[in-house]
Amino acid sequence: MSAETPQTRERGAVPPAKAGTPRPGAAVSRLPLLAGAMLSVIAGLWGGLSLLGTGVPVPNPTLATQHGPLMALGFLGTLISLERAVALGRPWGYAAPALAGIGALAGAAGFARPGQVLLTAAAGWFLAVYLVLLARRPCREVVVQMCGAIAWYIGGLLWLRGLPIADLVPWLMAFLVLTIAGERLELAHVGFLPHQEKGRRASDGILAAMGVLGAGVVASVPWPVIGWRVAGLGMVALAGLLSVHDIARRTVRSTGLPRFAAVCLLSGYAWLTLAGALWAVFGRPETGGLYDASLHAVFLGFVMSMVFGHAPVILPAVLRVRLPYHPMLYGPLALLHAALLVRIAGDLGGLPAVRTVGGVLGEVSLLAFAGCAVLSGRLVPTRRTGAAGHTGSARQTGPAHQAGAVSRPSRSHKMESS
Repeated sequence: MSAETPQTRERGAVPPAKAGTPRPGAAVSRLPLLAGAMLSVIAGLWGGLSLLGTGVPVPNPTLATQHGPLMALGFLGTLISLERAVALGRPWGYAAPALAGIGALAGAAGFARPGQVLLTAAAGWFLAVYLVLLARRPCREVVVQMCGAIAWYIGGLLWLRGLPIADLVPWLMAFLVLTIAGERLELAHVGFLPHQEKGRRASDGILAAMGVLGAGVVASVPWPVIGWRVAGLGMVALAGLLSVHDIARRTVRSTGLPRFAAVCLLSGYAWLTLAGALWAVFGRPETGGLYDASLHAVFLGFVMSMVFGHAPVILPAVLRVRLPYHPMLYGPLALLHAALLVRIAGDLGGLPAVRTVGGVLGEVSLLAFAGCAVLSGRLVPTRRTGAAGHTGSARQTGPAHQAGAVSRPSRSHKMESS
């Protein structure tokens, strides 16, 4: 990992520390927060098996209904807010992932109302973290990511008012999509540094697509059918612009982790396009196969592709552990996409058994990725770089940064490869 620089300190990417010095104590103290995220995803997958009609017994009847919040807020919300707390470099920032993890586990245990309150409080604290980060580095990319946190917070308030989970889907989608897209927006700008005017136009187009998406999310409360359709149009436009302008189009021709991350990103944009098309054409589906396909194309296809692509970068930066790239990571990624294709085919074809098979295989792909990530740490030999003896990994500054893409002197330490 890189040493701290004035530029990275200004951006809020690196917590204050002596340059080049690992902080194992700080990393160990973050393990309980990561454990909360891991328990949330396990509970979420357990509830998902129940929703798939597998007959798997659940400890309480509310676990299945908590599947969406457990995955989107308990798992991903905890991870994203943990990464931002590390970027903040202040102890109070860790309250956000702590509240998210505890709230998710409370909901999984059957304490639905306390869980809702804690998850909403986590979003409010998360907003405070972004306000400080924005003060450190005022820019449109951080504003976009903060809008994602606002979507989480508003969705939580609507949840507390009694709205069902199905009505909160656009807000949860906006939280994750805007968080990821805000980071990709910055890298799209980096990729166009030699052509500043072209980069500005691309950035403006991406922001406009995000505006359409946000308008649809807001409209989804009073006018659900219209809101979902407008949000879907924004998703399609955003996916198209990102797939064209993202630096992943270049790094996909590279090797190793940069290529793997690029494959994850570009395939994720394809799923976001499909999800947006379903939303734009059909509006808010009531229940059944179309509803399932519309949700999992974005939350599983798009979001989890991003998680796969960035886990080898984010976790080492947050926990100071080795998570090196190994080609076997392509296996769970391929299984994820194949399983989702099977699931959506079952959804749209009215074949419940096929949908169940695809859903179970999708959960297997997530567990397989975790297993392969752990195994890669044993199979890939440690590489020493620099006097500090850090292992070969990359530091990134946000929840959706791409590993090892391009390093440019004019944007100090923006991208660093292992």
